[in-house]
This record gives sequence, C-alpha cells and structure tokens, in this order.
Amino acid sequence: MPHLKQPRATEPLWKSWDFKAQKAGVRHTVYSVNGDQYTGEWLDNKKHGKGTQTWKRNGAIYDGDWKFGKRNGFGTYSTPLPGGGYKKIYSGGWKNDKKHGYGTNFYSDEDYYEGEWYADKRSGWGRMYYTDGSIYEGEWYDDKQNGEGMLRLANENRYEGHWKDGKKHGEGKFFYLDKGQMYQGVWVEDVPKCGTMVDFGREGAPAPTVYPIPKLTLADSGEVLEDAKTTFLQEKE
Repeated sequence: MPHLKQPRATEPLWKSWDFKAQKAGVRHTVYSVNGDQYTGEWLDNKKHGKGTQTWKRNGAIYDGDWKFGKRNGFGTYSTPLPGGGYKKIYSGGWKNDKKHGYGTNFYSDEDYYEGEWYADKRSGWGRMYYTDGSIYEGEWYDDKQNGEGMLRLANENRYEGHWKDGKKHGEGKFFYLDKGQMYQGVWVEDVPKCGTMVDFGREGAPAPTVYPIPKLTLADSGEVLEDAKTTFLQEKE
C-alpha cells in the first residue's frame, strides 16, 4: 500500500510579510512618505523608547524619549544653523509631544527660560533671562508671569511682589538701589497706584538723590494709605 506524504502546513505569505513589516525593537532609519526620518526604538509600529526624529520641512531634530508615537520623557529639540550644525532650542521634559515638566528653552542667544512647563507653556516656577540683562525669577502661569516673583534689572534695581498676566499687579516693592530709595505699595497693570517712598541705602547708592525724602507729616497717614490700598486691591480682583 503506497504511503501518502501529508503536505506540510504553510502560512500565507501575507502573514510573514506583515510580521516583517511590523516595527518593534531597534530599527535602522525609517523614512516617512513626507520625507521625515526616524532612527530608534519601536513598539507596535509606534516610536517607543529612545530615538531621533528629523523633520524634512525645517530640518529640525528631536533626540530623546518616545512613548507610543509621541515625545514623552526627556529630550532635546534643535534647529539647523545657516552655516551648518544645529542650535539647541529646548532641552527638558516632554509629555504628549509638548514641553512638560522641567526644561530650558532658548529664544535667542541671550533670551532663555529655565523652569517648569505645562502643555508647552511656562507654568510653575521659573527663571527668565532677557537680552537687556534683566532677570525674572518666580511663578508663571499660561506662559506669563503670574503670582509672586522678582524682576532684577541690569542696573540691580529690582521689583519684588505680585504679578498678573505678565504685569506688576498687586502688592509689591520696587528697590531703586541706584538712587537709594524704595517704593512699597499697590500696582495695577504695571502702574504704581498708591504706596510710600522712603530712603533705602541712600548713603551707599551710586547716584543718590540730591536731598533725602522729607518726613511725612500727614495725620493718620497709615490709615489713609491702608484705605487706598484696600480700594485698589478690591478693584484688581
């Protein structure tokens, strides 16, 4: 009786092709239809782990952590320079493709921010360095100074107090160290509304006023000031 050989069970070719097409683990550079390219780790056909993405549109590069196709974790975003090489724009935390957590963003060679971010906006505590030499250190919300903070100017004069939407707003002190004076009072949208001006370190100031501030002789000056402050503080709310 002849022996019939059973045909070997074979898997359809499309299954093996599909398996080979699945991107998982470390891969060499993968090019997108639009010309973007990515080199790094994958999971379930999504960028996941460590990897480097280059965008054809502007030549920018992101090198860092990915999670399910989005920038998540720590990473650095850089843009190309005209003469070659790259300029670092942001280095720090990311979440869902947005700056999130602690990081440093360079707006120019001299303007840069280091601090906390939330969904691509400066939020939390942070320090901003400006081209004119001034520095703001304090609280941020929705990409603007909000809360308590200090602005130190290039000549060392400084403001310490409350901010709202990027402006001095609320109670605060302004130290005119170059003249040896200090103003303390209430601000509304960057404008001092009511307060007191006193001599402060006038003897050691580099450019003191010709005469010291005269003594206040107004009766019940403290009460008058408090009433005015209360009025403006209620208005600002």
